[in-house]
Parts: sequence; structure tokens; C-alpha cells
Amino acid sequence: MRSLERAMPQIVWPEGKKFAFTVFDDTDGMTTHNGLPLYNFLSDLGFRTTKSVWLMDGGATGGNTRGASCEDSDYARWVQTLQEQGFEVGLHGVTGIGATRDEWLVGLERFRTLFGDYPRIHANHADARDSIYWGGQRVSGMHRFVYNLLTRFGRRLFHGHRHGSQYFWGDLCRSHIRYVRNFVYADINTLKECPQMPYHDPDRPLVREWFASSEGPSVESFNKTICEANQDRLEVEGGACIMYTHFANGFVENGRLDPRFVSLMRRLSARPGWYVPVSVLLDYIKEYRGGEHVITPSERRRLERKWLVHKIRVRGTT
Repeated sequence: MRSLERAMPQIVWPEGKKFAFTVFDDTDGMTTHNGLPLYNFLSDLGFRTTKSVWLMDGGATGGNTRGASCEDSDYARWVQTLQEQGFEVGLHGVTGIGATRDEWLVGLERFRTLFGDYPRIHANHADARDSIYWGGQRVSGMHRFVYNLLTRFGRRLFHGHRHGSQYFWGDLCRSHIRYVRNFVYADINTLKECPQMPYHDPDRPLVREWFASSEGPSVESFNKTICEANQDRLEVEGGACIMYTHFANGFVENGRLDPRFVSLMRRLSARPGWYVPVSVLLDYIKEYRGGEHVITPSERRRLERKWLVHKIRVRGTT
């Protein structure tokens, strides 16, 4: 397939829509208490997004300290209800702190039992030991050295792709999961920042295809990215936005939704956007372009360089 580095092909969206918009919700801190009002609001507006889950409370070194897992039966039933409404259920790891291979085997089967199939999409948890191609392994060559400098060589080793580790599950990822999230950028138009997505990286073969996302881990940063001017530009550019966020991070306080978030999402819902879960969007992009894109070294360097610049500007982004 020809390189996508110099020119981003204009995608014609289904149903005459002018752009695409979706969200990957990182499950950190999520419970039914803070999740119900938010997802009811999204559903009423017509958005269908992707909500990630943990399968188990435990892990090799202890339990989750933030948010619920699907071991909470009420929480699991609520997520099943979201799936029935058209939301996608994705994975944020088997546990919130890192799982062994044996726990991954159990967790993936539990996911299939609860939600009907294996997860199609996954996002690494920031400090979980089982994260795959994470930390310095996200980048290559000199960019890895720069990343290690930025993190003061302090990030732990991640073992999801390391054969022989008790945390290795890369073969399971390759077998069962289609998309894994990597780089994040400031621009609302994720597809403009990463026109190659979804893409396969031959240097990281245990992940079938990678995707990027747009900055929005908290309600403040989310609102900044989807501000009125950015919404208008996304429509003019005919682009696609995949917001990566933690809907538990300030979006609901004392049972009430953040008013600025409410206003922006209502405005967005009234625009001619295609509002589908992340995997549906990525499937469409891939099919429209005629199949899987294998990223070239020069394309990858460009993505890495832009991401590192963004990390310098927004310290702490994942």
C-alpha cells in the first residue's frame, strides 16, 4: 500500500455525515455511581462510544485501588446493559495493576462469557506490568532515548510482549484483540495527526493494529479539545476524532454532569457527525482504504516525534 505520510486521503463518511467522533473511556475510577448519569446522557444524545473494563479486582501484586471491576456483579450487569444499547466494551487490562499470563487466560474467558466474544480493542493501563510494548518500547531509536530522558529513566519495565515473563500475554493479544491504542495528540482531528491508523507495525508484531487518540484525560482537557472552534474545524476538515479520556475524572460531581461538558456535547450532537464506537470507526477506515496499512519506518518516526513533542508540552499525558 502506498505511503500515507504526505497526503491524507479524504474519507467519505457513511449516511452523508461530515465527520466522525467517538470516545475511548479509560475505566480508571469508574463505578456505577459516577458512570450512570454520564452514559445516560451520552445515550440520550445519540453517541455510541467505547467503554473499557477490568475483569478482576486482583492481580499478581494486589487489588485495584481505583474504580470497579466486573467482579462487582451490579457493575458487570450495567456494562452489559450499555453493550445492549450499542456501546462497545473494550479492555483496559484484566486487572488495574497487572496480571500474570494465567490471569490473562482466565480474564479473557470471563470477558467472552460476560460480553459474548473476546475484546476487539484494548488500551494499556499506565503503570501495569503486563502492558504491551509500553514505556520506552512505544518508541524507537533516538526517540526511545528522548522518552527515557523525559521520564528520568524511571518508568518500570513492561512485560506484556516479553517471552518468558510471568506477565507475557502477547500471543493472546495477537490471537484475540484487533486494535490497541498508542500515541495521543492535542489536535481534535486524530486522523489528521495519525493518517496511517489503524496500522500494523512489523517491529511490534504481537499487536495486530494500532490506533491513536486525542488529548482529553480529564474533564478540563476534554472540554478544551472539543471546544466550539475545534468542533467546527473537525467538520470542515471532514476528519475523525477518537477522544481518550477518563470519564470518572471530574465529569460527574455530586451526581451532576459538568455544565461545560454538557453544553459542548449537546452542540456536537446537533452537528452532522458519525457517532459510533471506536472499533466500528477503525473498521470503516480500514475497509475504505482497502485493507491493513503496514507502517513504514519514516511514518513511524514522524508519529513518534509528534507524540514526544506533545508529551513535552503536556507533561504526564499517556
